[in-house]
Amino acid sequence: MAASSNVLDAIQKKYFDKEFKALNWSGTFEDYLEIVRKNPAVLRTSFQRLYDMIVSFGTEEYEDSRKKIIHYKFFDDPIENGKDAIYGLDAYLMRLMNIIKAAAYRYGPERRVILLHGPVGSSKSTIVRLMKKGLEYYSRTPEGALYSFEWINIPKFFTDPENSPRENVPCPMHEEPLHLVPQEIRDDFLKDLIGDKALTYQVEGELCPSCRQIYRELGNIYNGDWKKVLEHVRVKRILLSEKDRVGIGTFQPKDEKNQDSTELTGDINYRKIAEYGSESDPRAFNFDGEFNIANRGLIEFIEVLKLDVAFLYDLLGASQEHKIKPKKFPQTDIDEVIIGHTNEPEYKKLQNNEFMEALRDRTVKIDIPYITKWSEEIKIYKKDFNNEKIRGKHIAPHTIEMAAMWAVLTRLEEPKKANLTLVQKLKLYDGKLIPGYTEDNVRELRKEAVREGLEGISPRYIQDKISNALVKDTEEPCVNPFMVLNELESGLDHHSLISNEEQKKRYRELLGVVKREYTDIVKNEVQRAISADEDAIKRLFYNYIDNVKAYVQKEKVKNKYTGEDEEPNEKLMRSIEEKIDIPESRKDDFRREIMNYIGAMALEGKKFEWNSNERLAKALELKLFEDQKDSIKLSTLVSSVVDKETQEKIDVVKSRLIKHYGYCETCATDVLNYVASIFARGDLKE
Repeated sequence: MAASSNVLDAIQKKYFDKEFKALNWSGTFEDYLEIVRKNPAVLRTSFQRLYDMIVSFGTEEYEDSRKKIIHYKFFDDPIENGKDAIYGLDAYLMRLMNIIKAAAYRYGPERRVILLHGPVGSSKSTIVRLMKKGLEYYSRTPEGALYSFEWINIPKFFTDPENSPRENVPCPMHEEPLHLVPQEIRDDFLKDLIGDKALTYQVEGELCPSCRQIYRELGNIYNGDWKKVLEHVRVKRILLSEKDRVGIGTFQPKDEKNQDSTELTGDINYRKIAEYGSESDPRAFNFDGEFNIANRGLIEFIEVLKLDVAFLYDLLGASQEHKIKPKKFPQTDIDEVIIGHTNEPEYKKLQNNEFMEALRDRTVKIDIPYITKWSEEIKIYKKDFNNEKIRGKHIAPHTIEMAAMWAVLTRLEEPKKANLTLVQKLKLYDGKLIPGYTEDNVRELRKEAVREGLEGISPRYIQDKISNALVKDTEEPCVNPFMVLNELESGLDHHSLISNEEQKKRYRELLGVVKREYTDIVKNEVQRAISADEDAIKRLFYNYIDNVKAYVQKEKVKNKYTGEDEEPNEKLMRSIEEKIDIPESRKDDFRREIMNYIGAMALEGKKFEWNSNERLAKALELKLFEDQKDSIKLSTLVSSVVDKETQEKIDVVKSRLIKHYGYCETCATDVLNYVASIFARGDLKE
């Protein structure tokens, strides 16, 4: 028992005592001034703190279609290991960060409402949830520390302070302690305290009504002795917390009959009116509206444009003047990031409502569309649906990829270029190279598609249908792409957001496009599994390279068997090159390209292998597949009789699919049967 107690004491001392002491620091006003002198950043505004918090997690730069993009690692949700990670929206998050940065520098956006605008399910609320989570986390770190104060040993009734019972009164709006320094001398006071940094860390605003009354009454008691008044001040560190209603507020509209603006600015405490005698006594008022409690942090407005007009008036003053008007009290200073989100129908109402002109003028809109990058869309679903997380069911290869492909295709606008398909456009957006298209062309494609990402299928719909496929047939050990695609199609008839029959028709056609794309992928995989004989492909590779070298250098090739010099084997070289559509007129260019590639790798001290050049590797695999497919006779799988030798070869192919491509026994058999049926129909492209 004693040993266990010692272990607990050691853990308490090592991990909790030190942290508890730091997070629950309290001291005199003078102690706080020393903290400010050493670390002026404790005086940051809400925007400055939000910006510093996001940047503290680091950034990465990369280029997308020749445009420099900054990726903020904070939006990967490192706090909870990616639970609320945002994918594929770096360009839009960069615009949001530019607004926050400008607000942090006091360039104007700090007096605006930030409005995240986009279709349902585009991660608007997730972005705000991440920010709230980040602020809570940051306030617990040494770099993110911030402080407020409480009044201690205060007479309950100022009419008879000597005989009145004493009480401690925390600032209800957990405001900055330097608000206790009168506004008229505060600038000079800050310059003396922190020097030139006073320009960066300005302290604006006055005491809240509650603190102002106490400050005034104590001043009367002590005949204006400011130092005596400050003896009743205890500064303490505060931790931002939505659950504890400190510095993080959330407001969600209710039905019109139940809306009350006091939810934002506080309300009278009728129980205390009898005690203090007046409705206008701050002690008889609860400064606990969402604006009050969000002071020093962030307030989120869910579906902000559904607010009643009375609320919007509060919003105007809160954003532009950084003031709110509690009932029966003067305007009260606040410092908080005001961020709301809405979808397009509500935003269109705002644009068409002439009475909302003042709000439009005070709003900075940031579009948060759906993802249009295929690989980023895949990440959303793989986070929730993967073979580590889903127990008892195997998710076949390409299942998630095909669902994500369909989702992205529904969001893309048809390309205006006649020779470009929608799938090719999707691949270009995802960074794939397509002959005849450059990064400049991709930028042009993005510019001409103004509405791209603002319409289409929501990720939520895809997640719901993948879930359905997983639970629909509990006896089936594996979920394959066709199961999910069929779920997606059957759900269109009951989709609450799709009423247009033309749209449903287009979405069904796109499902057909995805199925064809999947067919090509699995054909290719089976071909590669059949031709995955490493020794055979190397022999073919060396034979090809010997002939190409002789051809380019205008030499002859020595026949290993006869020892005679012969002309390069043109038939062999063309049989390989034709597999990747190298025309007769371009064969010389391709062969020189291969020789140059070999030379460049040799200069770097590297050896040119069969898979060093992607195009050549594909050609070799297709050639070997063509040579071997007849010996395997995969098409016999569709019949009930398969001879022993063929079965052994098929089992080898199946084992390669399982080992190298992520298939299980069930889905490997299914995909071989599927490709075999295509062989049987003679649909395989030669």
